[in-house]
Amino acid sequence: MSAPLVLVPGFWLGAWAWDEVAAALRAAGHDVTALTLPGLEPDHPDRGAVRIADHVGAVAAAVADAADRTGERAVLVLHSGAGFPGYAATDRVADRLAAVVYVDSGPGTGALGEGFPDAEHPLPPDEELEADGSSLAGLSPQQRAEFRRRAVPEPGAALREAPPLGDGSRRGVPTTVVCCSMTSRQVRDLVAQGVPFLAGLTELEHPAYVDLPTGHWPMWSRPGDLAEVLARVADGG
Repeated sequence: MSAPLVLVPGFWLGAWAWDEVAAALRAAGHDVTALTLPGLEPDHPDRGAVRIADHVGAVAAAVADAADRTGERAVLVLHSGAGFPGYAATDRVADRLAAVVYVDSGPGTGALGEGFPDAEHPLPPDEELEADGSSLAGLSPQQRAEFRRRAVPEPGAALREAPPLGDGSRRGVPTTVVCCSMTSRQVRDLVAQGVPFLAGLTELEHPAYVDLPTGHWPMWSRPGDLAEVLARVADGG
């Protein structure tokens, strides 16, 4: 039996961001849970009160629920900024994980934006996203407009707080990095430079790399291809 998949989107996004990928995986017979992290609900009353530990706990709980419900270890899929709380969560549920997949992301340590002063971080203009390395390549005008319409401000703590890492059991979890807006060679170069959002790759055992050239949001620009990559991991390939 294939491992169940838990899909966690990055900044500004809810479970809806995975709709096309989740539909393709379910059509192929996979068990899929898509997660909206705390504070990313459109009607959340106080994003400033959400801590990064809340995100870590939500990811760990979703993995545990999927594994307990199916009786199989889960595959945790983390997009973009979800790589920070997701990596910390793997310490808590390493015994329930078959694998972790980072989608244009990585196992982040430290704070993504130490000193960020605000209660929340709204979606920046397209030009700022591109300048910051979050490529919009492959997205249609309609997809860009839908992204902007549905985007929710990110809780400020997701930037300024470092995720609480645990006992190090995360190091042995099989890991795949799906490289989209950068090539796997570029990612390896950044790892060698010690960038925080990829720092965990220096301590993981034998991470694998898959190149899927597109922008930073492959769940919209190449949903079928991304679903195939995730299905292979879930099937143990």
